Amino acid sequence: MIPTAATPVPPSPSGRKAFRAGLITACAGLLVGLDTGLISQALGFIGMDFRASTRDQEWIVSVLMLGASVGSLGAGTFSARFGRRTVLTAAMVLMFAGACLCANAMGIPQILTGRLLIGVAIGICTFTAPLYISETMSGHLRGSMVSTFSMLQSAGILAGYLAGGILSSGGHWRWMVSMPMLPAALLFIGCFLLPPSPSWLIARGQDAKARTVLRALRDTPEEADAEFASIKAETGKGRTSGLKLLRQQPNFRRSVMLGICLQVMQQLTGINIVMYYTPKILQNAHFGTSGAAWATVLIGVINTVVGIAAIFLVNRWGRRPLLCASAAIMAVSLAVAAVITGLHLSSIAATLCLLAALLTFVGGFGLGAGPLVWTLCSEIQPLEGRDFGVGCSTLANWWADWIVSNTFLSIVSVIGFGQTFAGFALMNVVFIVFTLMFVPETRDVPLETIETNLLSGKKLRNIGR
Repeated sequence: MIPTAATPVPPSPSGRKAFRAGLITACAGLLVGLDTGLISQALGFIGMDFRASTRDQEWIVSVLMLGASVGSLGAGTFSARFGRRTVLTAAMVLMFAGACLCANAMGIPQILTGRLLIGVAIGICTFTAPLYISETMSGHLRGSMVSTFSMLQSAGILAGYLAGGILSSGGHWRWMVSMPMLPAALLFIGCFLLPPSPSWLIARGQDAKARTVLRALRDTPEEADAEFASIKAETGKGRTSGLKLLRQQPNFRRSVMLGICLQVMQQLTGINIVMYYTPKILQNAHFGTSGAAWATVLIGVINTVVGIAAIFLVNRWGRRPLLCASAAIMAVSLAVAAVITGLHLSSIAATLCLLAALLTFVGGFGLGAGPLVWTLCSEIQPLEGRDFGVGCSTLANWWADWIVSNTFLSIVSVIGFGQTFAGFALMNVVFIVFTLMFVPETRDVPLETIETNLLSGKKLRNIGR
């Protein structure tokens, strides 16, 4: 069809504005990943400077997850009351303050306090950013932009690994832990450029402003008005607190439980034992300290490259196929790592195979389980209980992350790397079965359609049809 003078040719200014808002919000993922990469490289130097025991080091890593669980728990309430962008702005302040405390720490208690604050900020980001993106992006952009959040997480991890690799020669861990301060300050400024969430505005009774925002973010006034009417129809059913809705609505309980299970399964893949403890895993396999640091950088490169690829694949292949492929790759990779470490193979070939297995594992995670779990958790919750539902699943993610990261070194000291890796490989097989039984395909499906199917009682795996 040939455009007329009354029909503007895409890409429209509105589309560019929506993309800009999604990209700024997705940059929160950069901060989430940056801390992971930095603490992985800095942990050994902090341990040496403060003579930290194994349990101290586990707590330095895992206290962040406790803070993140608090942040994700409070983010639902505060974002519902004050708005997504306001809460995201506050998270940047906490991130800056926590990094400053760590950089000037005189002992482990101050580091733990700083990382607790960083954890609260990260918990807020992982709750608020995917939720804001899902509410402001149109259906064809939603999956890609939430995947961009995950990809930038991977890029942040890579940046942390690179910085750690460069600074590790001089043991400059204070420089490492201070690095989040600059991006936190920049994103603090960027938050003032974000429009408010249309769904949040309608839920607060600000219909005129919501319509204005939607028209600024959608390609045509007709598209904006149709979406406004759909959101308005859902909110017009009456507002109920998430906890009350959980008690009253069995179908909402199903979506909350699915979100929780997805996030727990994501952590049981074993991703964060690799991301946090790769230098220790490789040193156990006879890598030198410097070699382990730069091999860790290579893992960050793979994580980032695959994360970029996932942005394009998520809307082409769909959620379910990518999740199954992702879990299968991770299961095989960890099985290989289990054999090498369990048999204590120490030849150069075995060591290189272990590194290849870890690289393949990280690539498998970035392909599907990394971005898609966050995408699905923001898609499957009904509007009325979305803050509560996403908050529950995000909280579950951080609790599971804390349990895994707080016990990994202790478990390895008892049963060894081989059996530990074998256990996580089995969990990835369970993830495949779980996906086939319960996870819906939501590619290009409007949130309102998913909600209607869920509340009508359709099986969970069919609510995207």
